[in-house]
Amino acid sequence: MGDFLIKLGKSRTARGLIRALRLPVPLPQDLHRDHSPWQERPLEGLTMVVGQAASGELAPVLDKTLAEAGATAVGPSAAPDDLRPAGLLFDATGMQQAQDLRAAYEFFHPIIRRIATCGRVVVLARPPAEATTTGGAVAARALNGFVRSVGREIGRKGATAQTVYVSRGAEDRLAPVLRFLLSARSAYVSGQCLHVSTAVEADPDVPYRRALDGKITIVTGVARGIGAATARALAREGAHVVGVDRPTEAEPAGELLAELGGTFLPCDVTDAEAPATLSKQVAEKFDGLDIVVHNAGTTRDRTLGNMDARLWDQALAVNLNAVLALNESLDALLRRGGRVMCLSSIAGIAGNVGQTNYAASKAGLIGYVQALAPTMADRGITVNAVAPGFIETALTAAIPFTTRQFARRLCNLSQGGLPEDVAEVITFLVSPGAAGITGQILRICGGNFVGA
Repeated sequence: MGDFLIKLGKSRTARGLIRALRLPVPLPQDLHRDHSPWQERPLEGLTMVVGQAASGELAPVLDKTLAEAGATAVGPSAAPDDLRPAGLLFDATGMQQAQDLRAAYEFFHPIIRRIATCGRVVVLARPPAEATTTGGAVAARALNGFVRSVGREIGRKGATAQTVYVSRGAEDRLAPVLRFLLSARSAYVSGQCLHVSTAVEADPDVPYRRALDGKITIVTGVARGIGAATARALAREGAHVVGVDRPTEAEPAGELLAELGGTFLPCDVTDAEAPATLSKQVAEKFDGLDIVVHNAGTTRDRTLGNMDARLWDQALAVNLNAVLALNESLDALLRRGGRVMCLSSIAGIAGNVGQTNYAASKAGLIGYVQALAPTMADRGITVNAVAPGFIETALTAAIPFTTRQFARRLCNLSQGGLPEDVAEVITFLVSPGAAGITGQILRICGGNFVGA
C-alpha cells in the first residue's frame, strides 16, 4: 500500500541520478506530519515572513498568534537572503480595488521560491460578500485563484497554500485556525478556502492542550481506516470515543475501543431501529453528547446503465439516509457547543465514472451540512464536512496499480494522503477552537486537480 516513489525520493542518490538523466519521474516530497498530542507552542523555532496590503487590519492578531505559538515573525524587508521561511502570511484585508492585487505579487515574488520544504502559505482577506466596494469584492475573490495557483507551484516541495476569509468581528477566532494551518497537522490540505465567521458563539478561553477532555464523541464506521484513525486522534486529545460499527466488525472495533478506553456499540447504521437504539444506549450510559462524526460509508460502483437498484439503494442507505436519520435521533442529546462532522468526498464535488450513487450520496451530505448549519448555530453547534481525496486505505490498495499511481499524482503534492491526515482535520474541526467555522466543506486532497 506504500508509495514506491516517496520511498525512492528519500534517497539522495536516486534523486540525483533522476535529475542528472533528466528522467520524467516525479519524486514526491515526504511530508512532515505531526500526530503527537497537541502542544501549546506547535510552531516553536519556525520563522514566518509576514506581509500586508495597504491598510491591512490583522497585524495585531498575526503577531500575537505567532508569538504564542512559538514562531518568529519577520517582515519581508527584514528577511535575510538566506532565509528559508517555514511560512509566508499575507494580510490582504485592506484591499479595496482590483489594482491592490499588485501588493500580493510584490510580497510573494521575491521570496516564494525560498519557501522551506513542507512550508505553508496563508493569505487572509475579508469575504467577497462582505466587501464594501465592487473592487474589494473583485480583489477578495481573485485571491482565491491566486492562492490555488500558488499551491500548484509549491506543491513539489511538499508546501501548501490556503485562503482564509475573516469576517469583521471574527478576528478573535482566527488564532486556532492559523495554528492548525501553519502546523504539520495540515500536511495534506492545500488550495483550500476557509471562512471564519461569528455565526456560532465561541469560547473566549480556547484550550490548546487536551482540547477535547471529557467530550463524549460518537464515531461511526470506527473499525478501520479513517474511522479508526479518527478515534485514535480524538482519544489522544481527551475525548471519550463511542465507536459504532457493524456486529461483523466487533473484533477489530472492540479491540480498538478497549485500547482507547472508549465504548463500542455494535450496530448496523442502516437498520431501521438503529437511530432509536443508539440514542437510547448513549442516553443510558452518558448524560449527553458533544461530538458526532458520521464516518461510516460504502461504495457500490457500477456505471449507471449497469447499476441495479440494489446497488443504488445500498450506497444511499449507508452514506446519506443513515446519517440523516441518526443525526435527527441524536439531536436531543447534543449539548450546547457541540460539533457535527460528516464525511463527504471529492467525488461528491467533481463526480466520478461508475459512482453516480456514491457521488450523489456524498453531494447530498454537502447539501445537508449547508442546510443544517444555520439551524444549529443558535445552540453554539457547528456543522461541517470534510471531503477526502485519494487516501491510502485498504480500499484504495485494491485499485489496479496503474490507476492507483495516476490517482496519487493528480494533486499538488503528487501523492495520496493517509487516514491520519483526515483524522487530524476532523479533530481540529470538532475542537473548541474551530467555533468560527461552520457550514463548510474542507477538502483533504493535497490540492487535487479534480473539482473546484
